[in-house]
Amino acid sequence: MPTLGYVQRLYAFIRKHPTGVDAFWAVLLFGASALSGIGLYSQGKGTWWGWIPIAVAQTLVVTLRRRCPEKMLLLAMALGLGQLVLDVQPNAGDFAMLMIINTVASGDNRKYSRIALVGGLAASTIATLRWPNGPDGVHATLVQSVFQTVVMTIPFALAWVLGDSFRTRRAYYAELEERAARLEREREAQSKVAVAAERARIARELHDVVAHNVSVMIVQADGAAYVLDASPDQAKQALETISSTGRQALAEMRRLLGVLRSSDGDGGEYVPQPGVDQLTDLVEQCRGAGLPVNFQVDGAPRPLPKGVELTAYRIVQEALTNTRKHGGPAARAMVRLTYGDADLGMLIEDDGRGAEHALYSAGGADGLGHGLIGMRERIGMVGGTLDAGPRPGGGFRITAVLPLKAIR
Repeated sequence: MPTLGYVQRLYAFIRKHPTGVDAFWAVLLFGASALSGIGLYSQGKGTWWGWIPIAVAQTLVVTLRRRCPEKMLLLAMALGLGQLVLDVQPNAGDFAMLMIINTVASGDNRKYSRIALVGGLAASTIATLRWPNGPDGVHATLVQSVFQTVVMTIPFALAWVLGDSFRTRRAYYAELEERAARLEREREAQSKVAVAAERARIARELHDVVAHNVSVMIVQADGAAYVLDASPDQAKQALETISSTGRQALAEMRRLLGVLRSSDGDGGEYVPQPGVDQLTDLVEQCRGAGLPVNFQVDGAPRPLPKGVELTAYRIVQEALTNTRKHGGPAARAMVRLTYGDADLGMLIEDDGRGAEHALYSAGGADGLGHGLIGMRERIGMVGGTLDAGPRPGGGFRITAVLPLKAIR
């Protein structure tokens, strides 16, 4: 394991100091180029004042190949032309051309990558034409020249292919990282949307539970205070209504909090969500609070989807609460449910003095409720429609249609 640690530190050093590593390879390349130059010079091929400056420049190409690859490619090609002019035959220093071709091919500049490929493929052909004699000084035949050209071209082609494949792989990994980051951002956005939707749902539930029951309690408390001295029995009855309404509100609050605190797999027992069957109790509660309500059902009642059941109950509950808040002491309300083949029709209206449509939309005169906003949100979740506004002759009317089939 210590060996692995040394390797990791060495790899980290290489990644942190790429130019230093290239300078090290450049020094080794200069040594190999010097040996090749001495061998060529001893055979009378070329001049020392020709290969020495070229060898030094080739070390510069290798050293700076990652800092400015395009410029170093042009310098390497200029050095190749210099070799042709100064009669410096191919030697170990020409490995710099392979390295710069590989570096440029692995970069993102496709124009210079193509220049490097063309230059590399042409280098061996030009060298064969410039120095047709073989190593022994004998003029090579056509077959030998072609074979030599092909053999010398292969390293340049491989250098470019390896560099380009590295560029492609790097681009592929970058795309994967970008895609992962995008998916993470989308996941976070979806989580925020889900949280916002859940918060809106909780807000609707709390509003419907608290607003309805507390409004009943306030009405009863005011009535009890008014008749406390003149009619103790009525005051007692009002207090009993306040007590039962408070217990009902507390039970619904506990149900809601229990659902929030427990996971789906806990298997806890919760109070069922209110539905159309509980509308009779809701109407009786409103009647007991002093609001006359005429409740009618048209069509044959039947089991409805849970979402429709809860939506219908909450709409009636909110509408009757608004009637008590805005209708006045002499207001009367009417609730009608119509069971159709594919939908549930709802009509809730009152003959009270009502309130401006803006007050219902904004959540009441205090601006703290949800009013029609919560109704529209609930109905929108089940794909229904809602129409609400002042009633001709006074009062307020709400009509809604809830589809009984699941939304696709």
